[in-house]
Amino acid sequence: MTILDRQDTGAIARLTLNAPEKLNALSDAMLAALQDQFDQLAQDKTIRVVTLAGAGKAFCAGHDLKEMTAGRQSPDGGRAYFADLFNRCTSVMRAIRTLPQPVIAAPHGIATAAGCQLVASCDMAVAAHGTRFGVNGVNIGLFCSTPMVALSRNIPRKQAFEMLTTGEFIDTMRAAELGLINRAVSPEDLDAATLALAETVAAKLGSAVRIGKRAFYDQLEMDVDAAYAHTGAVMVENMLDRDTAEGINAFIEKRAPDWDQ
Repeated sequence: MTILDRQDTGAIARLTLNAPEKLNALSDAMLAALQDQFDQLAQDKTIRVVTLAGAGKAFCAGHDLKEMTAGRQSPDGGRAYFADLFNRCTSVMRAIRTLPQPVIAAPHGIATAAGCQLVASCDMAVAAHGTRFGVNGVNIGLFCSTPMVALSRNIPRKQAFEMLTTGEFIDTMRAAELGLINRAVSPEDLDAATLALAETVAAKLGSAVRIGKRAFYDQLEMDVDAAYAHTGAVMVENMLDRDTAEGINAFIEKRAPDWDQ
């Protein structure tokens, strides 16, 4: 049994966190497996969309606290281990953002601490009704500072700060209201709804989506004038793409486009 399962269906890659006995915690092995898959997917031009799910009764319960406790036993009290751990976790989260393909999370059960960070780091999320989201490290004396980065870029700051300081969970309705997830569906419909969204995106011109994802995140870090200048240049490059010209001509001629990508 692999700790991270991958199944490709056409242009869609489904990754499943596969350590249900640990609630799919982001152990050292899980982080390594995720990093390896994202590195592979970044080079895979046959895949247009990635979905991310969890096996068992939970999506992801965050870091493996038993491994973290063991890491503290080193002569320096765990300083080097913890620095390396959070650097590796950050690398995985950033890999999602820089991946050319959109990534859709499909959480169920619970998504807590770094598990909530994982949902927030994905480009979109479809959740099962009943899923609980939290950054509740504060309840055990560990403020979720790294999960805060992704969370505070998904939801309004006062609501993010409330979650971080109270350690309380929010449900799927609240998560959708705040923008942490796109929508919630019944648990039995989660796989089908996630696949349907993935198929919709995968049917678009791959080069355009790749260009658009990169530009989306780049412009978020800019002021308005710089963002317009940057995205204007991006649109020029997009317009010069042969497949974009074909897509426009096909629309005008009321036919399906004949895309190479």
